Order: sequence, then structure tokens, then C-alpha cells
Amino acid sequence: MNWTNNARQVTTCRVCGEQDWQPVVSFGDLPLAGSFLEPAQSYENEPRYPLGVVCCRSCRLMSLTHVVDPAILYRTYPYSKSDSEMMKKHMQHVVEVCQERFAVQPGSFVLEIGSNTGSQLKAFQKASMRTLGIDPAVNIVEVARQRGVETLPDFFSVETAATVAAEYGTPRLILGRHVFAHIDDVTSVLEGVRRLLGPESVFAIEVPYVVDMLEHNEFDTIYHEHLSYFGVGTLVTLFERHGLRVIDAERLPVHGGSILLFAGLRDGAWPTSPVVDELIEQERKFGLDDDATYERFAESIERIRGELVALVRGLRGEGKRIVGYGAPAKGNTLLNACGLGIDEIEFCSDTTEFKQGKVLPGTHIPVCSPQYAATREFDYYLLLAWNYGEEILGKEKAFLGKGGRFILPHPTPSIVPCEP
Repeated sequence: MNWTNNARQVTTCRVCGEQDWQPVVSFGDLPLAGSFLEPAQSYENEPRYPLGVVCCRSCRLMSLTHVVDPAILYRTYPYSKSDSEMMKKHMQHVVEVCQERFAVQPGSFVLEIGSNTGSQLKAFQKASMRTLGIDPAVNIVEVARQRGVETLPDFFSVETAATVAAEYGTPRLILGRHVFAHIDDVTSVLEGVRRLLGPESVFAIEVPYVVDMLEHNEFDTIYHEHLSYFGVGTLVTLFERHGLRVIDAERLPVHGGSILLFAGLRDGAWPTSPVVDELIEQERKFGLDDDATYERFAESIERIRGELVALVRGLRGEGKRIVGYGAPAKGNTLLNACGLGIDEIEFCSDTTEFKQGKVLPGTHIPVCSPQYAATREFDYYLLLAWNYGEEILGKEKAFLGKGGRFILPHPTPSIVPCEP
């Protein structure tokens, strides 16, 4: 299907406005990672869009080469109410950090951009805070409202900010967890944020951390929704251009490595933590300013793709049966980028009811429930939801005890437990 009417090529850096791009990697035209399909006889009209990454030599933003129309990506969106204990603890940690570092007290107004089903805002509600969510996916907004989380069905912008200010007042905290990297028009969003912030207000974002992505070869975190891959230095540049000042940051293990970053008005009340400069110096030492770092990343991607395909197809050649654990967006990038499909992976087991009974985009591997998987005989799980790896391995002791094995894709393909 021709994508030209629904996607555009990135020419200018959304952070600094420059056009000096270093090519990093291209996966060709791939389907959207969240576009699960109903089973069909043919998938010949399945939409595909270019998926590649470049790096701005001026500010070192890593960006997708093309931006798909956000209405296609987000007006309806697959969601899941995570039952992961790790994520529940993480969301509570976010609440506690905001309370302890920035005195966000009971009764405070908390606004979340890209609030999804409202799980994070529910954690703030339990701390007796007043909440409002904003999310463009109308199906998700309805779920959030049913859970008691007031949510506006819209993209966040200057206009949305004006509505919030008029009807709800000034937020003490504006939060964007794993949504800011999905935004192309960061200028409009940050202008809206700046207009809403008071002198003591805080804007907090959580994004995948580019250092972890590069260091651990997490190339499957690249998909069409993830437009930007940020370091702290790049975010400082971006925020300064929009009248904001980065005041603190914290590295977190969730989703393969993330950064929780706080900003306020340029002349706001909060001092800048020395952690900000320390992280920027660590990024410099890591090599974020060097072309060679991104060249090595591209080389690692090619190596891992080759090794994973050889491992999986070698096991299949021995008669081993392999299924996928989880059906996350990153798993769809991994499978499509490696050319692994139904001939190698029989099905994927996922707890998300929306996905069950459908097939994965591109590969058309069936998605089933964990209950179905428990009735089948197979030898290996390919751990597609590797960001929950420790929790999953702990939960699947019975499978491992019967001789089952997990194939881990990162940072280099391996088998757990180790083969004898």
C-alpha cells in the first residue's frame, strides 16, 4: 500500500532545527507495531511505512526518518491494564518521587498527557490528589472514565492547555510517561506546558533512555510510534529553547532503561540538581557526540539479527517448537526486522484480551491467551516482552522446571537456562 499520503519524511530536527543527519539504520517498510489484524486469507493490502533512524549531529537527537499521521496511530489504540508488579511498584515510585522532591501534596492538581487507561493517575488519586488525563485514543478514554479517571479525548496542544487552565486551573504537576518520545510537534506541546506551569509547578517526562538503548542493543524499541530517542543533554537543549529548565533527572530500569526527567519554568522556584550535569558528562564519556557510537550500534543490529535468525532456525531444524512470550510493539519490530514468521514461531501468548484471537502485523503469527499456551507442548519461548524478563522468568518456573527454555534477544541472543 502506498504510504505517501499518510507519512512524511523528517528533514528538520524537531529539537534544534538543524538538518545535519547521520544515517543510523533502516529496516525498510514495516507495518505499524500496534496494528493487530483479524485472521484472513490474504494480507496483501496491509499498510507499511518506512522505519529507520537518523541522528542529528547538532543536538544528538535520534529520530525516526518518517512520521506517520498521528490520527492513524492513536485515535484507536490497543491497550492493556498492566498486572505487572514491577509496573505497579514503578508507578508508585513516580508518585513518591514527586511528593518527596517537589512537595506535591494531597489536594494538588495532577495533569497527565497520554494518560492511557489511567493507571498512573489512579496511583495519584490514592495519594489524595486531584487528577485529569488527556489522551487522543477514544477507546482508551472510555476505559479510563469507567475506572473513575476523568480524561479528555484529545491530543495535547496550546489549545488544550487553554481549556485546562480555564476549566481546571494550574496543575502542580504535569506528567508525560512514555508519551513524549511519541510527539512530533514538540513545540506546540511545550508551549502548552509552559503556559500551564506556575512558579512551583513541575513538568515530568519519562522516556526510553538512549544510552541504555545503544549500550544494550535494544533496536526493537524502534517502531513508528517512537519518534524520538533522547539523552539528557538533548532534552536540556529542547527545553531551554522553549523557556523551560531541566531541574532533575533519574535513571530507571523500566522498559529496558528509562530516564525520569523534571523541568520547570526558566525562572521557577526549583534549583537545578547537580545530577543533571553529571548525567550529561556521563553521556559525553559514553560517546553520544561521536558518529562512531551510532556506527557501532548499526553494526550490532546486523550482528544480532543474523545471530537470532540462525539460532531460531537452527532449533527449528532440530525439530524444536518455539512460541513467543508476549506480543508487545517491540516484539513486532524484532520479528519483522529479522524476517521471523509463522514458519519459526507457532503463536504468541499474551495477557492482553484485545490482542488474543488476532494475528501480529507483518508476520501474521496468531496471538493466544496464556491459558491456551498452557495446553500446548513446545520447547522454547522467544521472550519478546524482554523488558519484563526477570519477572517473567520468576513466574515461569514450572515451564523451566519441565525443561523449557527461553530465548533472550538482548544484548546478544542467548538461551536461558544455558543449554547443556
